[in-house]
Amino acid sequence: MTGRLDGKVAMITGAASGIGRRTAERFIAEGARVLLTDIQDGKGEEVARSLGSNAAYRHADVTREEDIAAAVAEAGRRFGPLDILLSNAGIRGQGAAPIEQLDMAAWDRAMNVLLRSVVYGAKHAAAVMKPRRSGSIVNLASAAGLVAGATPHDYSTAKGAVVHFTKGLALELGEFGIRANAVCPGYTITPMVLEGLGIGAQAIEAEPQKVDAAFASVHPIPRVGRVEDIADVIVFLASDEARFVNGQAVGVDGGLSAGAHWSGHRAKMGAIRTALAADGT
Repeated sequence: MTGRLDGKVAMITGAASGIGRRTAERFIAEGARVLLTDIQDGKGEEVARSLGSNAAYRHADVTREEDIAAAVAEAGRRFGPLDILLSNAGIRGQGAAPIEQLDMAAWDRAMNVLLRSVVYGAKHAAAVMKPRRSGSIVNLASAAGLVAGATPHDYSTAKGAVVHFTKGLALELGEFGIRANAVCPGYTITPMVLEGLGIGAQAIEAEPQKVDAAFASVHPIPRVGRVEDIADVIVFLASDEARFVNGQAVGVDGGLSAGAHWSGHRAKMGAIRTALAADGT
């Protein structure tokens, strides 16, 4: 590794598994000191122990502003003022229910976990970063925040709001030397996605080629996303290599958010031509 984050202090929400865990591992490998937060205390503590003395764990419910504020303060006490915030914690949303069956309590929970928590993180990170006139805030959004229809309404709406909030944040904080960017993964193999698909992690590990084949028609790059794909981009955005990157929604989705899948579009156009020719048009 290259020490791209030497001397940096980072905090990650939702760090006990998936993208958060892999990013914590990458941050440590690149020289950062990292406070991991989650509500999965057993897993979070285990990850922190595995990462050594430059990592620590704290319980934090991201729907509680006081938990976020306390975590930012603890990062400062343990390691020094915060340089990097990754707001990563998430839930799946309430499923593909039609609008007339929408559970508004579930909607509110999705907004609290997926959106409000991001605002809490930025609020308290900015308070630490502004006086030092430097910092990087990375918010985990989704390709579902760039294109509609692939995920439940609550999830896609919250992620779209994260993208928009991040842009506004970048415009406000840029003059203080603080960058804010969103990362927008496509379908990525994480515990949350596996739960939604009803698939065990062992099956994924045993047959990775079968998994890629199953997702081949979803992403223009014909495979599923992996946590490494996302973590690598987050490391870049957190590092000084991205010093002039601000206010961006970076798709890490194999091209999913770029538009209609080329082969699928051609197939549809071929079907249209066939139908019109059959009608004698």
